[in-house]
Amino acid sequence: MIDFEECVEKGLLRKGIPSQEQAIASLAKAMESLEDAKLVLNAKRYNAVAIMAYLAVFNSARAILFRDGYREKSHACVARYIQSKYQSSFTQHHIDLLDVYREKRHDVQYGALFNLGKEEAENMFKFAEEFIKIAESTIKNKTR
Repeated sequence: MIDFEECVEKGLLRKGIPSQEQAIASLAKAMESLEDAKLVLNAKRYNAVAIMAYLAVFNSARAILFRDGYREKSHACVARYIQSKYQSSFTQHHIDLLDVYREKRHDVQYGALFNLGKEEAENMFKFAEEFIKIAESTIKNKTR
Protein backbone atom coordinates (compact mmCIF):
# COMPACT_ATOMS: atom_id res chain seq x y z
CA MET A 1 0.00 0.00 0.00
CA ILE A 2 1.19 3.50 -0.81
CA ASP A 3 2.21 5.75 2.10
CA PHE A 4 2.04 9.51 2.64
CA GLU A 5 5.62 10.23 1.54
CA GLU A 6 5.16 8.23 -1.64
CA CYS A 7 1.92 10.10 -2.38
CA VAL A 8 3.83 13.38 -2.18
CA GLU A 9 6.82 12.08 -4.18
CA LYS A 10 4.54 10.86 -6.99
CA GLY A 11 2.58 14.14 -7.06
CA LEU A 12 -0.60 12.46 -5.88
CA LEU A 13 -0.71 14.92 -2.98
CA ARG A 14 0.42 18.44 -3.78
CA LYS A 15 1.06 21.31 -1.43
CA GLY A 16 -0.79 24.48 -2.32
CA ILE A 17 -2.38 27.43 -0.61
CA PRO A 18 -4.55 26.66 2.42
CA SER A 19 -8.19 27.57 1.83
CA GLN A 20 -10.79 27.68 4.57
CA GLU A 21 -13.32 28.68 1.89
CA GLN A 22 -12.71 25.49 -0.12
CA ALA A 23 -12.73 23.46 3.08
CA ILE A 24 -16.17 24.79 4.01
CA ALA A 25 -17.47 24.22 0.46
CA SER A 26 -16.18 20.64 0.45
CA LEU A 27 -17.77 20.02 3.84
CA ALA A 28 -21.08 21.36 2.48
CA LYS A 29 -20.83 18.90 -0.42
CA ALA A 30 -20.17 16.14 2.09
CA MET A 31 -23.33 17.05 4.01
CA GLU A 32 -25.38 17.14 0.82
CA SER A 33 -24.07 13.71 -0.17
CA LEU A 34 -24.90 12.39 3.30
CA GLU A 35 -28.48 13.65 2.92
CA ASP A 36 -28.65 11.93 -0.48
CA ALA A 37 -27.28 8.72 1.06
CA LYS A 38 -30.07 8.80 3.64
CA LEU A 39 -32.71 9.25 0.95
CA VAL A 40 -31.46 6.31 -1.11
CA LEU A 41 -31.02 4.19 2.02
CA ASN A 42 -34.67 4.79 2.89
CA ALA A 43 -35.55 3.90 -0.71
CA LYS A 44 -33.58 0.63 -0.32
CA ARG A 45 -31.21 1.59 -3.14
CA TYR A 46 -28.16 0.08 -1.47
CA ASN A 47 -25.70 0.48 -4.34
CA ALA A 48 -26.51 4.18 -4.45
CA VAL A 49 -25.87 4.38 -0.70
CA ALA A 50 -22.34 3.09 -1.29
CA ILE A 51 -21.64 5.82 -3.80
CA MET A 52 -23.26 8.67 -1.87
CA ALA A 53 -21.94 7.68 1.57
CA TYR A 54 -18.42 7.28 0.23
CA LEU A 55 -18.68 10.62 -1.57
CA ALA A 56 -19.73 12.21 1.72
CA VAL A 57 -16.71 10.76 3.51
CA PHE A 58 -14.33 11.63 0.67
CA ASN A 59 -15.46 15.27 0.52
CA SER A 60 -15.23 15.68 4.28
CA ALA A 61 -11.68 14.28 4.28
CA ARG A 62 -10.83 16.44 1.30
CA ALA A 63 -12.08 19.47 3.23
CA ILE A 64 -9.28 18.88 5.73
CA LEU A 65 -6.74 18.77 2.91
CA PHE A 66 -8.07 22.04 1.47
CA ARG A 67 -7.87 23.68 4.87
CA ASP A 68 -4.25 22.50 5.19
CA GLY A 69 -3.32 23.56 1.66
CA TYR A 70 -3.13 20.18 -0.06
CA ARG A 71 -4.71 18.96 -3.29
CA GLU A 72 -5.26 15.29 -4.07
CA LYS A 73 -4.90 13.30 -7.24
CA SER A 74 -5.67 9.95 -5.61
CA HIS A 75 -8.47 8.80 -3.33
CA ALA A 76 -6.09 6.41 -1.57
CA CYS A 77 -3.72 9.29 -0.83
CA VAL A 78 -6.49 11.22 0.91
CA ALA A 79 -6.64 8.37 3.43
CA ARG A 80 -2.86 8.38 3.73
CA TYR A 81 -2.87 12.10 4.46
CA ILE A 82 -5.50 11.77 7.19
CA GLN A 83 -3.65 8.77 8.61
CA SER A 84 -0.34 10.63 8.66
CA LYS A 85 -1.50 14.02 9.92
CA TYR A 86 -4.61 13.42 12.03
CA GLN A 87 -3.95 10.44 14.26
CA SER A 88 -5.32 12.36 17.23
CA SER A 89 -8.70 12.83 15.51
CA PHE A 90 -9.18 9.67 13.44
CA THR A 91 -8.43 6.18 14.72
CA GLN A 92 -6.77 3.49 12.65
CA HIS A 93 -10.22 1.89 12.48
CA HIS A 94 -11.54 5.02 10.72
CA ILE A 95 -8.70 4.86 8.22
CA ASP A 96 -9.21 1.13 7.64
CA LEU A 97 -12.92 1.66 6.98
CA LEU A 98 -12.16 4.60 4.70
CA ASP A 99 -10.02 2.26 2.59
CA VAL A 100 -12.55 -0.59 2.71
CA TYR A 101 -15.44 1.66 1.73
CA ARG A 102 -13.38 3.29 -1.03
CA GLU A 103 -12.97 -0.20 -2.50
CA LYS A 104 -16.66 -1.03 -1.99
CA ARG A 105 -17.66 2.15 -3.81
CA HIS A 106 -15.30 1.19 -6.62
CA ASP A 107 -16.82 -2.31 -6.79
CA VAL A 108 -20.35 -0.90 -6.91
CA GLN A 109 -19.50 1.69 -9.53
CA TYR A 110 -17.39 -0.48 -11.83
CA GLY A 111 -18.26 -4.10 -11.01
CA ALA A 112 -21.29 -5.27 -12.95
CA LEU A 113 -21.75 -8.29 -10.71
CA PHE A 114 -21.23 -6.57 -7.35
CA ASN A 115 -24.20 -5.45 -5.28
CA LEU A 116 -24.17 -4.01 -1.79
CA GLY A 117 -26.50 -5.50 0.80
CA LYS A 118 -28.74 -3.70 3.28
CA GLU A 119 -26.51 -4.22 6.34
CA GLU A 120 -23.37 -3.01 4.56
CA ALA A 121 -25.24 0.02 3.22
CA GLU A 122 -26.46 0.87 6.72
CA ASN A 123 -22.92 0.49 8.07
CA MET A 124 -21.51 2.75 5.35
CA PHE A 125 -24.12 5.39 6.14
CA LYS A 126 -23.38 5.30 9.87
CA PHE A 127 -19.66 5.51 9.19
CA ALA A 128 -20.19 8.51 6.92
CA GLU A 129 -22.15 10.29 9.66
CA GLU A 130 -19.39 9.66 12.19
CA PHE A 131 -16.52 10.54 9.86
CA ILE A 132 -18.12 13.83 8.82
CA LYS A 133 -18.68 14.85 12.45
CA ILE A 134 -14.99 14.31 13.19
CA ALA A 135 -13.91 16.12 10.03
CA GLU A 136 -16.22 19.03 10.77
CA SER A 137 -14.92 19.31 14.32
CA THR A 138 -11.34 19.11 13.06
CA ILE A 139 -11.90 21.91 10.58
CA LYS A 140 -13.75 24.14 13.04
CA ASN A 141 -11.20 23.60 15.82
CA LYS A 142 -8.24 23.92 13.43
CA THR A 143 -6.39 21.23 15.38
CA ARG A 144 -4.13 18.44 14.31
